[in-house]
Amino acid sequence: MAKNKTLETEKSVSEFLDEFVANETKREESKILIDLMSKVSGYEAKMWGPSIIGFGSYHYVYDSGREGDAPIIAFSPRKAAFSLYVFRGNKEDSIWLSKLGKYKMEKGCIYVKKVADIDLNILSEILKDTIKLTLEQYPTQTDIL
Repeated sequence: MAKNKTLETEKSVSEFLDEFVANETKREESKILIDLMSKVSGYEAKMWGPSIIGFGSYHYVYDSGREGDAPIIAFSPRKAAFSLYVFRGNKEDSIWLSKLGKYKMEKGCIYVKKVADIDLNILSEILKDTIKLTLEQYPTQTDIL
């Protein structure tokens, strides 16, 4: 079975931002997301793979037998948009997505061009829901809320 590519690393988040994020506005918006996700999750930011900033972790095992660790919530400041790995629910059932602001979504990943385009209070609620759903699905983790 293939090994997971996205693993927690020892790289510094601030070092990553300085090296990877050339746009000053995107770097500042990344810091806003880091502060928000740290506050909501209670975890400090850690690097996962070469370009994902994650908070907390959980261990998963799929029906196929594949297993690994992943951040509970995360984002990546990609060139075209922020990739927010923060949604585990059913898109149609979410009361928050319609209030979030300007975004695109594919397979549970929310794409945002600018942090200013979304309501951070609504994002906080999505983060809380994601943490709750993740810890319900993978109950071996300690409840952090």
